[in-house]
Amino acid sequence: MRYDLDDLRLFLATVTEGSITAGARRMHLSLPSASARVRSLEQQAGVPLLIRGRRGVRPTPAGSTLARHAREVLAQTVRLESAVASYTRSPTAPLTLLGGGSAVHRLVPQALVPFLRAHPDTDVRVSEKRTPQIVRMLADGEADLGIVLDDEARDCGLAMEPLGDDSLVVVGQSGGILAGRTSLTYSEAAEHPMVGLDAGASLRRWIERHVGPHAPVVRHRTTVADLNVLVALAAAGVGLAIVPRRVIDPTQPLDVCDVQDPWARRHHLLAWGTKTGPASPATEALAEHLRRASSSESMEAGGRGEL
Repeated sequence: MRYDLDDLRLFLATVTEGSITAGARRMHLSLPSASARVRSLEQQAGVPLLIRGRRGVRPTPAGSTLARHAREVLAQTVRLESAVASYTRSPTAPLTLLGGGSAVHRLVPQALVPFLRAHPDTDVRVSEKRTPQIVRMLADGEADLGIVLDDEARDCGLAMEPLGDDSLVVVGQSGGILAGRTSLTYSEAAEHPMVGLDAGASLRRWIERHVGPHAPVVRHRTTVADLNVLVALAAAGVGLAIVPRRVIDPTQPLDVCDVQDPWARRHHLLAWGTKTGPASPATEALAEHLRRASSSESMEAGGRGEL
């Protein structure tokens, strides 16, 4: 029995997302088209593959078996296509991935390591940019993928999909002034000495734009250029720091509190460039590795009882 690879990709996206609607969105298909292709796949298999309910879908035992084998087939296909493409694709034309500071700090490295190991003939150029710059470069065909913030990328006309939470938190020394707290406002945090990023850092500029000109004056004991250094200073008790939750190493001893202000609830989106023609197999594979890395981060957060 021969299955269409695009149908397998759609089926896997549906199983992963838990709904045909979300699977269709990930594959850039209309819902009627996706539903028809899933039904055709079930007819070809000769058994039901999905259990449909009010809250979405889940695989039947046969569907779970198909999903497991489909992942293996698609992984082998990507490796085969990458191996053949290496003879025609210029080695001076790597994939271009853009992202903001928090994405480039932890999410991107988590995705790049397994991707580069699995695709030895594909190079990736990573650049840290602010969301408006990323949107412009993707729209101009200067990049393949970008990780953008939802509030700055709405209605930009690019194909996008959710990629996880990027909300801001306050971090401080374990057992310090944050002990026993689960959340606080920006104004409350600003009552204490803080450590921050340099004035030109994209995250600091983003925060200052959202708190506005009448925000409390913060006493920065020092400012640094690197998020790793910033978190280490906070952990050492030098001062509180406001950082994206996803940059925190779950093994690092820290007190972590949500920032209550509505603007601190941020979400990452994976945005696709507008280069001519369909996305290359390598681009699709890199996107999948980013999804897996984001999903892994979400499970780590859930294991620590975080929102």
